[in-house]
Amino acid sequence: MAPNPQRKQPRHEEVADMLRDKIERGELAPGEKLPSEKYLLEEYDISITTLRKVLGTLQSEGLTVSRQGVGVTVREFRPLRRHAVQRLASEVWLQGRSIWDGDLEDRPWRVEVVVDEVDPPEKVARIFDSTEPVCRRSRFFYVDDRPVQQATSYLPAALVAGTRITQKDTGPGGVYARLAELGRKPVRFREEVRARMPRPVEVERLDILPGTPVFEITRIAADEGGRIVEVNDMLLDAGSYILDYAFTS
Repeated sequence: MAPNPQRKQPRHEEVADMLRDKIERGELAPGEKLPSEKYLLEEYDISITTLRKVLGTLQSEGLTVSRQGVGVTVREFRPLRRHAVQRLASEVWLQGRSIWDGDLEDRPWRVEVVVDEVDPPEKVARIFDSTEPVCRRSRFFYVDDRPVQQATSYLPAALVAGTRITQKDTGPGGVYARLAELGRKPVRFREEVRARMPRPVEVERLDILPGTPVFEITRIAADEGGRIVEVNDMLLDAGSYILDYAFTS
């Protein structure tokens, strides 16, 4: 259905647009406190109910944060630019670099890793077309000491048994470099991206507001023969990421 040119934009959207513009132009700087409720009510001639919607919109977009005793401030965290295509180039990990390097811009980061062997979840078994055990690598990533992503990789347990892939530290170049050493270098990648609302447990883990969207990404890596070597399920705080896709024709 075509948009209705006669539709009047709700007042809370208009005010949110104006405040968003001030944030994006730097008129309201990172870490700066938003004007008081009294000021905003008078400045924009709105009701307290409308103001609550305005503030909720800005927080759900990851532009502001609300802390007890502090009030509403402009979010200081700079979004990460995830270079979805370039980061998977083999020259990155074959040279011993992490695929994260291009996203971080020298910002401090850390990762929590748990590795175990499990039966594949139904979705993973369907992709592998196998119910054989898998090596599960569960990671939780923090940037600037803020949780931004949880990721769980599944690899055939029989393939990676006895290798560094089954250890927390996989070594230079990570999992893909180790797969290349096994003669199963991943050469084809496919990512499915879905935006959705977070589940309660995800809100807690990512430390986000309930209305903040998340990106759910499933990456499937295959070797030259088309055999799948990894399924990676990722969950990203959408307010912390810009997904950048660059292609050549």
